[in-house]
Amino acid sequence: MLSYLAERALRLMLISLTAAAGIVAFPVMQPNSLTIGMSVAFADDDDDDDGGDDDGRSSGRADRGSSGYRGESRPLRDVFRWPFRAERELRRAPVRRQAAVPTRVPNEIVATGLDQSAIASLQQQGFAVEDRIAVSLVGGDMVRLSIPRGLNLNAARAAVVAVSSSATVDFNHIYQPESLDQPSCVRESCGLLRHMVGWPTGGDGSGRACLKSLPIGLIDTAINADHAVFAGIKLEVLRLDEKEDGRSGEQHGTAVAALLAGTSGGRSPGLLPAAEIVAVDAFRRFRKGTDIANAFDLVRALDLLTQRDIRVINLSLTGPPNLLLEQAVEAAIDMGAILVAAAGNDGPKAKPVYPAAYDDVVAVTAVDSARKAYRRAVQGSHIDIAAPGVNVWTAASISGSRQKSGTSFAAPFVTAAVSVLLASGPNLSPAEIETALTQSAQDIGPPGKDPVYGWGLLDASILCERS
Repeated sequence: MLSYLAERALRLMLISLTAAAGIVAFPVMQPNSLTIGMSVAFADDDDDDDGGDDDGRSSGRADRGSSGYRGESRPLRDVFRWPFRAERELRRAPVRRQAAVPTRVPNEIVATGLDQSAIASLQQQGFAVEDRIAVSLVGGDMVRLSIPRGLNLNAARAAVVAVSSSATVDFNHIYQPESLDQPSCVRESCGLLRHMVGWPTGGDGSGRACLKSLPIGLIDTAINADHAVFAGIKLEVLRLDEKEDGRSGEQHGTAVAALLAGTSGGRSPGLLPAAEIVAVDAFRRFRKGTDIANAFDLVRALDLLTQRDIRVINLSLTGPPNLLLEQAVEAAIDMGAILVAAAGNDGPKAKPVYPAAYDDVVAVTAVDSARKAYRRAVQGSHIDIAAPGVNVWTAASISGSRQKSGTSFAAPFVTAAVSVLLASGPNLSPAEIETALTQSAQDIGPPGKDPVYGWGLLDASILCERS
C-alpha cells in the first residue's frame, strides 16, 4: 500500500514540476510509449530479423506504430482536477494506426481489348490513360486508366465495360510478397531442409550431378545481385520501374533467389546452383517494411518472361483475384509455362489467394521440419503440394544468411523440381509436369488429396530417376 502511494506521490510531483515548464508529461503504462502535451506516440515495432547484417527492412508485414494521436488542448485546471484524470483520458484516447495495405489502387481501372474509339469515348467521360502497352500474352494492348473525379471504382468499372462489352476490365488489384515471420529455431530444426524432400546429392563435388535445369523466371521484389551468395551465378534482374524513388526492398527477392540458385560453396547453397535466373522486380515500396505490386505490373512481368521463352516461373506473392491477371496466367500456361505460386500466409481459415488459386497454377503450401503444416498457411481444395517452408536457411538481403518462414520459401523447392523435370522432358505439358509431382508426393495427411497438404510432400528423389 505504501509503495503504491509513494508511486502516485512521485507521479504528482513530476506533474507539478513539468507543468511549471509548460509541459504536461505522463508516463502511460503501455509498452514503448511516451505521452507529451496530451499526445501519444508509439515506437516503431519492427519485426525484421536483421541480426546486424540485414537492411532493416521487413519481409512483408506492415509496420505497427509510427503514428500517434494528439487530443484537444485542455485548461490545466481540468487536467489537475484529479491527479490522474489526464492519464485515464489518455488511456481512452483513440490511437491512429497505420492503415492496412489496400486491396486495389484507389483511382485506377485496368483493361485489355479496348480499341481506340472506346478509349476516346472514355476520355470524353473524364478518364485519363496513364499507361498503355502491348502485351503479347493477350494479343493486344493493356491500358491503365485513372478515373474521373467524383466517380467511385465500381461505377468506373461499369462505365468502361459499357463502352466495350468484349473488353476485359477490372480494378488494379494489389499483391504482396508472401513471408511474414522468421521464428527462432534450435540447431536441429534450422538448416537447408532439403533432406526432407529427398533432394538429390551425388559425388561430383556439387552434389547435384543429375540436376540439369531450364532457366527459371522469378517475379518478386528487388534482389541484391552483389550478395556473395550469387557469385558466379547466372542472375539477371529486370526492373519495371527504373526510378530509384520508391524502389522495392531486397530482402524477399534475395532470399527466394538464393534458395533457388545460391552458389554451392557459400553459406546458403541453392537447390540449383547452376541454374540461370531471370528475375523481374515488379514491386515498389509502399512504406517501410511493405512492398506491393499491382495487377498491371504483374501482367507486364509475366509477358516479359514468356517473351524470353521462360517456361518455369516462381510467384511467391499473393492478392485478390483479377481478371487481367487470370487472362495472362491462362495464356502463359497455354504457351507451355508452368507457374508455381505460394499458397499464402493469411491463415488456415482465410479465403484462397491468387495466383495460387487459379486453375493449373501449382499451389504450394509450407510444412515444418516435423512435416506439420505451417500455422499461417492458407488451406483449401486448390492446394496441390507441400514443401519445407519453416525455418528455411537462405540469404539475408545485404550479407550472410538466416532462417526464413512462409509459403514464399516453400514454392522454390517445387519450382526447382519443375525446372529439372522440364530439362529432362522438354515436351512435357504443364498438366504432365503437375501429375509427375503430385503422383510421387509423400502423402502426409488424410489419404489422397486434402486441403492442408494437397497431394502431400514433394518427393525430389524422382528427379534423378527421370534425368
